[in-house]
Amino acid sequence: MRATSRTVRLVIVGLIAAWIYLPGLGRPALWEPDEGRYGEIAREMVVTGDYVTPRNNFELYFEKPPLVYWANAAAIRVFGANEFAVRLPAALFSIGQVVVTAAITETIFGAAIGILAALALALSPIFFVFARFATLDPALAFFLTAALGAFIIAARAGSFSDRAARNWILTAAALLALGTLAKGPVAIFLGAAIALVWLALEHRLRDVARMPLLWSAIIYVAIVAPWFIAIELRNPGFLQFFFIHEHLSRYLASREHGWGPWFFVPIVAAGTWPWLYFAPCGWFAMRTAMNGSQSQPTSAGHSSDARFFAVWFVAIFVFFSIPRSKLGTYILPALPPLAIFAGYGLSQIAVLDCAWRRVLLHGFTIVNLALAGAAIFVLSRFVFPVQPDLARDGIELAVGLGVGAATMDLIANRTRFAGYAFIAIAVTMFNATRLVERGREHAASLYTYRNLAHTIAPYLAPDCVLGSYRHYIQSIPFYTQRRETRVVYRGELSEVAPASAAKSVFLIGSDARLRDVWSSAACMIIIANDRDLPALKDLLKPAPVIVGCEGKKFALYKGAGARAAAGDPADCLNRASPAR
Repeated sequence: MRATSRTVRLVIVGLIAAWIYLPGLGRPALWEPDEGRYGEIAREMVVTGDYVTPRNNFELYFEKPPLVYWANAAAIRVFGANEFAVRLPAALFSIGQVVVTAAITETIFGAAIGILAALALALSPIFFVFARFATLDPALAFFLTAALGAFIIAARAGSFSDRAARNWILTAAALLALGTLAKGPVAIFLGAAIALVWLALEHRLRDVARMPLLWSAIIYVAIVAPWFIAIELRNPGFLQFFFIHEHLSRYLASREHGWGPWFFVPIVAAGTWPWLYFAPCGWFAMRTAMNGSQSQPTSAGHSSDARFFAVWFVAIFVFFSIPRSKLGTYILPALPPLAIFAGYGLSQIAVLDCAWRRVLLHGFTIVNLALAGAAIFVLSRFVFPVQPDLARDGIELAVGLGVGAATMDLIANRTRFAGYAFIAIAVTMFNATRLVERGREHAASLYTYRNLAHTIAPYLAPDCVLGSYRHYIQSIPFYTQRRETRVVYRGELSEVAPASAAKSVFLIGSDARLRDVWSSAACMIIIANDRDLPALKDLLKPAPVIVGCEGKKFALYKGAGARAAAGDPADCLNRASPAR
């Protein structure tokens, strides 16, 4: 009965997460560059039938392993080549991570704290955003979370010689292998590092010898090796590029997305607020294992658990803070321990004496009101003149957070049921997710090009050349289902085989060559940034016609029927000016 009840609770948690993440998943256009890139790679797998060698714009793309591409391709085969299919795997992996977090927490601390931790994770702003964003990191975060959960369950059994504990270790090895296929060797590195550091802190390094390491290695290799062998046989040199260039060199030397070591501090603070406020309380209560005003620990085992979750968070935070190349999605695997600390801290509100509860909740209200006031000032002063809709969403979000905090304070200090306080925050954050999604749609003109792709589609006759000047829009091939010629631009698509790319008819390497192709082509569309329009108008003869625009991108057309379809080119410039 107990196992059945746990299963029902986890199913309910998964359904709640699905209710948060899935509605309207396919409504926004694909965001540049990541969503366009991963959507197109998966689409090309479906079109070509080649699920071994990833390609982007039908050119070799060796930067990442294939598991998420496979998941996206499966979704495309079922639902078609659309935004919902491209984002569905990320949403499902995120739902899975919420459920796994609930399972880990319930196993250690009980059902109530498991639900609190799961909802704290599910309703964290950064987690919500990337659960509805097509990228690889939700998959890595899911597999790493599940693997670390399997490890701590095995470790809490007391001896890795026990059959159940050994099975959990083998499960962890399989999950880390899938994490490797999702994002690369970072999965096995982080999983092993967190486990070893925690065992060292617990003075249990000798237990490593009792783990089924040989069988774990066999399982890991059996899952990971087939794809790596197959792609190396088809593309000699892949392994060197993948492990040395894409992972080791990028970690040590890359300055792409360059940020300082402080980058993840505001990302974590803003991305997990307001739950982060209760995490220190949860960590302290868990470490001392105290309940309410009791002065003696009630369970020494929770101190060890507190250290494990702290090592989990700190190891990932520090690892990704070291290189200059950083993205906000990298921190996703570090969020479950913060959610668990927050859930544990929220559970302590009910047992705190009145004085401490009043201090904790008054402080929460004051901090949130101060943050809301600062946000309203910044949005009104700096954002509203440029993006009024986006500013209004932000102001509404700030006001809601302040009101929610005050409501929680009022309820929790005047009732004996502290669960009302959690409900007040959860409702506030659920409403906040809708505002965040609305803000994404309002910012779409700056980062998406679905409308531009639909505008140029009628002009793309079979013999028409589609090109992009000094840049590459990742989503244009996805929406137009046409290969995009790169003009005076190499970018990441030339990293694998620059020699062969230089000979490709899909790379125009100079302005002079572009002028020749333009003059001889019967039909050609060039997508250019607004800053390049004057130079292109002087370069291209006959003069191009602007047939579409979105954000700062303009479609320049040579071919039949352009003027009748486009009207005055100045009209497009005028329509685009607010987004520039």
